Amino acid sequence: MESHHTPRAGRAGSFCYTQGVGDGFSLPVLGDSLGTTPRISSVLIKPASAVCNLDCSYCFYLDREADPYASLPARRMTEETLERLVDTYLFYSYPNSVLAFQGGEPTLAGPAFFEKLVELEKYYGRDGQTVSNALQTNAILIDDRWCAIFRETNWLLGVSIDGPEEVHDRYRFNKAGHGTWQQVMRGIERLKTNKVEFNVLCVLSQANVDKPREIYRFFRGLGIDYIQYIPLAEFDREGNLLPFTITPQQYGRFLCETFDLWWPDRRSVRIRFFDNIAEAVAGQKPGNCTMHETCDSYVVVEYNGDIYPCDFFVEKSWKLGNVNLDSWPEIARRQGRYQFAAKKTLPRPECQVCEYQPVCHGGCPKLRHGRYRRFEDLDYFCEAYKMIYAKSLEPLKKEVRRLFGDAARVPAQAGSPY
Repeated sequence: MESHHTPRAGRAGSFCYTQGVGDGFSLPVLGDSLGTTPRISSVLIKPASAVCNLDCSYCFYLDREADPYASLPARRMTEETLERLVDTYLFYSYPNSVLAFQGGEPTLAGPAFFEKLVELEKYYGRDGQTVSNALQTNAILIDDRWCAIFRETNWLLGVSIDGPEEVHDRYRFNKAGHGTWQQVMRGIERLKTNKVEFNVLCVLSQANVDKPREIYRFFRGLGIDYIQYIPLAEFDREGNLLPFTITPQQYGRFLCETFDLWWPDRRSVRIRFFDNIAEAVAGQKPGNCTMHETCDSYVVVEYNGDIYPCDFFVEKSWKLGNVNLDSWPEIARRQGRYQFAAKKTLPRPECQVCEYQPVCHGGCPKLRHGRYRRFEDLDYFCEAYKMIYAKSLEPLKKEVRRLFGDAARVPAQAGSPY
């Protein structure tokens, strides 16, 4: 991408890159009665929007009717928008700034885009500031140039792969309809050769949900020690399960069997969902927003600077503003952000009496709304959560107490600020 605005030389100081994530804090809201404004603690940036070089059959973004950019075949963030984003967000989020890049496929923005990003971060970063960059990729385009970017500034990299070749290629194929496993593995080998650390993200579909042992052993055989499993739940207009969608019972069994496989390896292998439960047990805010009390920890920045409260709700009705026009404090105080955050707090009788409510907090609004378009419904995977909480909470409580002492506890149910 050609540069039309070259920043000045970077400032000297103690600015640094890290894979860690800093804590946010609250700012007062003036002139209303909503209490405090939860700080936007991270941004999910889509430099190429939902555009992708693959054509996975289960992709959430494919042919989505509500996509406000559906008529635009080519979407790339300009350097002007990138600079405005970096300048304003690093100022707003000081001293800990967390930027995650996703798509579609974010590497379609090109390595020059991300080299410019790093240049801008070094310029606009201030003394005492840390910046954490993360990127989720299908790894198809990864080469030595990409690896140099990731390694130089300590990126947190996630690679999407669903398991062995016959599993992965069932749904994840390219525009020509061919499987992509071999290309992904070449990307993984390139990352290993260049000593770039990475995690894996595995979508649980009908191709792999009944194979927890095979999937876990496959990733361990690759030397992967951090795994994120994402359950697939997509429906037609009548609420019927699409062919690749898994059932709550399948997901629950997968989690429970995986927990048994993982438990002997728990000191050396990280599985995000189990990490999140342990964080809740320890009285901390889990890393996964699904287990937060309200949905307000991050926002999505689209390729043109438009901002939304959640990646599953990039829709005109939920637009909060635009980074080229609005300040971050203004965006944080938008009524639409409060309204979206409050969707998670809609009362549900089953949740009010559930013993796991202080950990679950009603699940994910997307999984409540997705089937019948009602935020008041239960999370589609509610039964699965109950299965894994029943199995994992007690052993994780003991493990956390062993590590942190009596301060570790399941947090009491707290009132929502909304």
